[in-house]
Order: sequence, then structure tokens, then C-alpha cells
Amino acid sequence: MHKNNLHKNGYSFPKLIKAYPPLTAFVIKNKVGEDTINFADAKAVIALNKALLKAYYNVNYWDLPQGYLCPPVPGRADYILEIKDLLSENTNLRDSQIKGLDVGSGANIIYPLLGNSLFGWDFVGSEIEEASIDNAVEILKKNKISLKKIGIRKQNSDKNIFKGIIRENERYAFSMCNPPFHRSAEEAQKGSMRKAKNLTGKSEVKLNFGGKSNELWCEGGEIQFIKTMMDESVDYKRNVVWFTSLISKQENVVPLLKHLKKVKPTSHKIIDMGQGQKKSRLIAWTFM
Repeated sequence: MHKNNLHKNGYSFPKLIKAYPPLTAFVIKNKVGEDTINFADAKAVIALNKALLKAYYNVNYWDLPQGYLCPPVPGRADYILEIKDLLSENTNLRDSQIKGLDVGSGANIIYPLLGNSLFGWDFVGSEIEEASIDNAVEILKKNKISLKKIGIRKQNSDKNIFKGIIRENERYAFSMCNPPFHRSAEEAQKGSMRKAKNLTGKSEVKLNFGGKSNELWCEGGEIQFIKTMMDESVDYKRNVVWFTSLISKQENVVPLLKHLKKVKPTSHKIIDMGQGQKKSRLIAWTFM
């Protein structure tokens, strides 16, 4: 994890339970007698997220409709912290000047919540699904976060990423995205089954992971989504300083770098990240 991640030394369950007492019902002991939860239990993971957000990020209300993707807070915080480093090294912007664009902010709106809590950044979140927008707005209202600090905009086209969201004279320090990485519903289902089996150690499992179709897969998968993002970024190179995206699959890095050469940014970076056994990386590019 990032050196400044608040969760790099694991979870303090006494602190989390104090912040969110209902978490108690989900706490179990691992093989060496330490407190943990069953990460294959969606309700337990949601309860853990509620506790983490309340204890560390001053988010007193957070919830998801049933069946939606539940993001791991420590990993999402890593992305925010890597962007903080990127901006600190490559711009002279103060935190009070920073506004970010979260592409596909989802029902959970996790990145804007973390970025606003940690650094006071402003955000716009784009989202294609109406129900996700409604839930995100509910989270903001119940936490008394102004829509001027974190705004939500509907993307009306599943073919566009920045078009229809970024307005002519707007300026963003960065854009960020956790793209849908599967190519089909079938591939997404298989991926969720593998994840469930890895967590439970069982060959037969009841699938219990959230995620709507637009969160988990798109035509062409992660690689095509990011290529489209790269192509569109050329038209918004005066609006955004750093374009960034997560890349979940290592094998996609080389073809994406090859495609990036076609859009001719002035600079780009691949930043490796890791949480436990999970390895990921983000790609960043700028025309400035």
C-alpha cells in the first residue's frame, strides 16, 4: 500500500466498532486468532466499509442498493494518494485549487468522498445509470456535502466518456476511472466465481458479489474502454491536466501504451500499486 494509506497496518477493529457498532455482528477470528470478517459475505464487507468511512473519513452515512459493487476502501484510497503524489510532483496546484473528474462514479461515489475528506478536493462524478446517481446524491445529502463540492452528472451515451460531461471552459487537475474490465456478462460472472472460490477455498460457492452490468463489463472490456478514453482525451487536452485510469490486467499495459503513442501526449506514466496479494497499476498521461 501507499506509505500514507491510513490502513497500511491493517484494521483496528476496536476503533471501527466504536465508530460503527453494527460491525460487531460480522467480526470473526482468523486462523491465528486475530479479528477479521468474512470477505465473501457482502453484508460484512458493506458493514466494514461503513465503519472505515465513518472512523477515518468523516462519512457518517454510506449505503448501497442491493446488488451494487462494494469497493474496498484501502485500495480506493491508494488511487487517491497516487494522484496526490502525481499532482505534487508535476503541478503547482494547492489542494484548494484542485478539482477532479471521476468517470463512472457509481452508486458508491467512493473516490470523491475520499478525495474530499483527505484533501478537500472538489469533484464532478459522471454516471450513466439513474439509480446510481440517486444513491450517490442521497449519500451526499445525508453527509451534508454540497453538490458544489461534489457534483454528479449523467452521461447520456454509452459511447462517450468525456463528451457530454466536460463543459467548454471547465478545468480539471485530473480525471480518474475504475473501468469495467470484463468483455461480457459471462466473463464477469466467471471472474466473480473465481474471486468467491479464492476467498472461501470452496469449489462450489454461492455467488455473493455485487456489481451491475455497467460496473463490471462493457463491449471490448477494459482495454477498449481505456483506448476510447485516450482517443477522447485529445479533444479535452486543455480541460484536464492529467488523465488517469486503473488497469487491472497486466497484459493490457503494453497494447495500451502502444495506443497512447497515437494520441501523442507530452508525458505519461505507469504507476504500480498493490494491496496484499492484489496487484494493479494506473496509467496517467498529459498534453500539458
